[in-house]
Amino acid sequence: MTDHQTQACAADNLQQYDLIIVGGGMVGAAIACGVAATGMKIAILEAADQEPFWNPERVDPRVSALTEASRVFLESLNVWHCMQQKRVTPYQQMNVWEADGTGHIEFNCNDVFAENIGHIVENSVTQTALVDQSKSYDNIHWHCGIRIEGISPELENKAKPGKVQRQVYLQDGRVLQAGLVVAADGARSSLREWGGFETREWDYGHEAIVTTIKSEQPHGGTCWQRFMPTGPLALLPVTVSGDDHYCSIVWSTTPQECTRLMSLDTTDFCSELSLHFEHKLGRVVSCDPRYSFPLRQRHAKRYWQPGLVLAGDAAHTIHPLAGQGVNLGLLDAATLVEELTAAWQRKQPLGIEQTLGKYQRRRMPDNLKMMALMEGFKRLYGPVPLPLRWLRNTGMSLVNNTPSVKKQLLRQALGERDGLPFNARVNLA
Repeated sequence: MTDHQTQACAADNLQQYDLIIVGGGMVGAAIACGVAATGMKIAILEAADQEPFWNPERVDPRVSALTEASRVFLESLNVWHCMQQKRVTPYQQMNVWEADGTGHIEFNCNDVFAENIGHIVENSVTQTALVDQSKSYDNIHWHCGIRIEGISPELENKAKPGKVQRQVYLQDGRVLQAGLVVAADGARSSLREWGGFETREWDYGHEAIVTTIKSEQPHGGTCWQRFMPTGPLALLPVTVSGDDHYCSIVWSTTPQECTRLMSLDTTDFCSELSLHFEHKLGRVVSCDPRYSFPLRQRHAKRYWQPGLVLAGDAAHTIHPLAGQGVNLGLLDAATLVEELTAAWQRKQPLGIEQTLGKYQRRRMPDNLKMMALMEGFKRLYGPVPLPLRWLRNTGMSLVNNTPSVKKQLLRQALGERDGLPFNARVNLA
């Protein structure tokens, strides 16, 4: 018996829960809110001290282009109205064009009779709304500013044969036990490592620069994306206190170019950005502090073991090309909520194959398809010979002039597709 297991035997140290969620980010908090109505006793373990996430005085440089499917799910959790009271920017158009040629595609929500294509939302807005909502439930217990030292293998519940338990060991000596532990602790998941989950991963050879800029002309509720040989540049509309002159940028480029751009002073960076963006919104007049980070794709070969399941970035990370990382994580959460709720209502253990295997079968193909699509885009719009550039431009223009294809792509962008959980289902006319 290990020291940790010896500790677990002491009643003073052992705390029993039905569900333990490691990671209090968007995915973890969404899962907790989604299953709270069942009455199960839930613990959320968060390494950071809980502080106000959203700052109304500044725009969080980390934003997501939430799909309609994500909005429907967040509305089902009763958090969407709280997010709207903070800062949510709907967009009705997407303009995508090629730097090496004339190829372009323009999408408009009117093409599928939708009110919007999606919403640009700061991650801190979504996070704050979910955390605040979770605190309204008496059966959700937050443990913040704590460090996890390990997790046990699956343990047989002697009182209930066939029901597994997992124990989570905290640095302060406490031991938490539940029938299921959800690893929602991000891309560098400790639980994924401790659980021995194999992953397939590689560097993109790109780094991303993010910041918030102010432009001469208003954004017009439009997302802009330009494909360049060194990587894509996206401007995502953000409305600040009624002012439509702000955008969040995600500039993916080579490490060498990233180093150069990050070394520029604010004036020179704004000038470079204006030039690379072809002055679509006039001159870039200011920008907030810039942040950069390397881009890496990662996917776990399986999402579950008895009593332990991966969700969100702990299971998969993708290129931020289309802003789909958070959407995939929220769909993981929505699907897991549906499966856990059904298992609980059937009085079935949460951490077994009948529950977690179905979650994996529902989510893995969708996640892999999106990852393959993002990888394909990256390769397609990277440096290629002239004949391929011509084909690329021709293909983009052909799509733009084929309404049926554009409508199908637009429906995908809104999140409408088969197999979505009921709490995230999108129905368009």
